[in-house]
Amino acid sequence: MKMLSNAISKSVLGGALCLASGLSAAAAPDIDFTGYARSGIGNTAGGGDQACFKANGAGAKYRLGNECETYAELGFGSTLYEEGDKSFYFNSMVGYHSNQLNDSEDTGVEMRQLYVQGDNIVEALPGASIWAGKRFYRRHDVHINDFFYWDSTGPGAGIENIDVGTGKLHLAWMRATGTDDTEFPDADNRISNDTLDIRWSDIPVNADGKLVFGYNYGRAQLSDAQEQYYNGSEAERGHLLTVQHEQSNWFGGTNKFAVQYGTDGIINAGNGQGRMNGNPSADAVGGDMWRVINHGNVWLSPGKVDLLYAAIYEKKDFDDGSGQTWISGGIRPSYYWTDNLSTALEIGHDHVSFENGGADSNLTKVTLAQQWAAGVSGFARPVIRTFVTYADWHGRDAFQDDGSSRALDADTVGDAINIGDHDGVTFGVQMDVWF
Repeated sequence: MKMLSNAISKSVLGGALCLASGLSAAAAPDIDFTGYARSGIGNTAGGGDQACFKANGAGAKYRLGNECETYAELGFGSTLYEEGDKSFYFNSMVGYHSNQLNDSEDTGVEMRQLYVQGDNIVEALPGASIWAGKRFYRRHDVHINDFFYWDSTGPGAGIENIDVGTGKLHLAWMRATGTDDTEFPDADNRISNDTLDIRWSDIPVNADGKLVFGYNYGRAQLSDAQEQYYNGSEAERGHLLTVQHEQSNWFGGTNKFAVQYGTDGIINAGNGQGRMNGNPSADAVGGDMWRVINHGNVWLSPGKVDLLYAAIYEKKDFDDGSGQTWISGGIRPSYYWTDNLSTALEIGHDHVSFENGGADSNLTKVTLAQQWAAGVSGFARPVIRTFVTYADWHGRDAFQDDGSSRALDADTVGDAINIGDHDGVTFGVQMDVWF
């Protein structure tokens, strides 16, 4: 398995490099090399491997000093045609994931993006862009806990930046394909779910403030046999409505405030972020979701102290009483001693309550990090940081591993961390970079 994984990794990266080399030889275009990566080493206070803390049922975890894997995204792109204001751009990206165990280990390799975009190609729509392929599509996330709350990324096609007088219109057709996890006779187990993504953005409402309205409609593309089996299951379709206010020049930074309402397949057979997933189940129940998010960054003292912050409220109600409410809040202030040296403190708390009763899940995580970075900003990269992380959890299965590496459940994590049944300390060194 390791040899196959390494072979695939080398083949994919080698292919990308050959493509870049071939393009350069053929037409000598400028090659854009972009990427993101994180990696490091960590321990627990009582000895043993690093654990990463996430509240059971929470949609994300606060990430500073709380990431246990090696992950990278490497991309190559180039403008392949340009005449006046018309152009075609090719973009690609390969993602790599490993569990940070050894020098040589199994590595997951994924083709994250591969698409072509044409700007000003449709003469009737000056300024608009058409595209087709696989891409990260107009994603919105909370940086300090890596929570993507509006994201229909995947294979698709669309047209963007249509000037409608007030703001711009964006239309996309996205797809996710998988196999049904339940066998049924005379039906193809390959399930394709489509999502229609419609957004109206850049609507001015106040000084340096704009609105975005979005509607995502998901629907399973089922054969006749599959239709008979699913028989109107709530997993077949779903909706997501989003309204977001985006404020620039916000105390030297930016702020986003979003309200979302989702139903059925988008939340119980999808990713809850606007896209239908590829593996719906006929047993999925109906329900709805409300989500309110406020996040951003400000300068408390220009050039000396900045602050990243987030507040999240998410309530999911399902017809079988299996819903839950997730409330989350976090801050990350950083003090800049020099242009390259800073100290960051991240405090995050997640609370999850469950409709079917029982104890709530709570987790508080605090990280202190000393950082050497390329500039003065909470977003300055590359960065090398040393960190100490303390977490306290209680409630029903309150702690769970974040899924990025070695699993530790609530019954064994206390012994593994060797601090107590409900708290733990980890420490280590990490690098983080994007370009």
